[in-house]
Amino acid sequence: MMRRILSAAAVAMTAALALSACGGGSDPLSATSATPAGSGGASAAAAKVVVGSFDFPESVLLASIYAQALEAKGVTVEEKPNIGSREVVYDQVKSGGLTILPEYINSLLAFIDKTSTARTKDEIVAGLKSKLPSELEILEPSAAEDNNSLTVTKETAAKYKLTTIEDLAKVSKDFVVGGPPEFKERQQENFKKVYGMEFKQWKPTGATTADAIKGGSIQVGNVFTTDPKIVLNDLVPLKDSKNAFGSENVTPLVFKAGVDDTVTSTLNAISAKLDTTTLLTLMKRIAVDKDDPPVVAKDWLTQNGLLS
Repeated sequence: MMRRILSAAAVAMTAALALSACGGGSDPLSATSATPAGSGGASAAAAKVVVGSFDFPESVLLASIYAQALEAKGVTVEEKPNIGSREVVYDQVKSGGLTILPEYINSLLAFIDKTSTARTKDEIVAGLKSKLPSELEILEPSAAEDNNSLTVTKETAAKYKLTTIEDLAKVSKDFVVGGPPEFKERQQENFKKVYGMEFKQWKPTGATTADAIKGGSIQVGNVFTTDPKIVLNDLVPLKDSKNAFGSENVTPLVFKAGVDDTVTSTLNAISAKLDTTTLLTLMKRIAVDKDDPPVVAKDWLTQNGLLS
């Protein structure tokens, strides 16, 4: 469940040198409501929506994708990027100060229901629909996930015929695994319970995990699935076939009274085309190629016919 807690650090390990231009100009917490809470109705929503984001580059990118697509449909949009953590941003959506927020389903459910044991996408979506307050709803989840992974080099994957974590469990006792210290603390028993998996050694690597895998000081590492170093270092994230991590599909969270059919259909069309490989490619452009998130967002929307 640590994904969103560590999100800024996870992306920032490659983005820090490239992404100082992501910050918003105005005070993000001074956002006015898209519509007053409880006012409801499609006509009210058409006046203006406020699209917010968490304070890390991937969230800023996703919010820009949402905002530009909505503007292309004639919706008046105000963007409030880089607001902060979920503890701050969630209440902004619930109150109507924000209308739309790109979210991650498992982290959102864990935030509102700390007793949840849901792991699959369908289980998590059902949990959210049951536990979200009446003011809020999630729209269609995308296939894109920014999740924890156990990742290896392409050479290791080929040598041991690894495509899933289940495959890894057969040989894991011979491997050194690395990641942030919290990863061992939170996942060691989880892997043992779900996969019967134990490692030769756990090694803290922090923000250098992908480089440590490539350099050979560890054989397996905890790398987030949209970290551009997966591409740069030619790494292979292993499929979590038993959902040990829980699904983290990118999904719009909306203030229900502030959205109409145009907003809903536009955001669902984005989710229908967004997958993890795409998100990884887009984040490489931001973190490595130093492209601005709005430019990257516009290019992707144009390529997918979502600005017409």
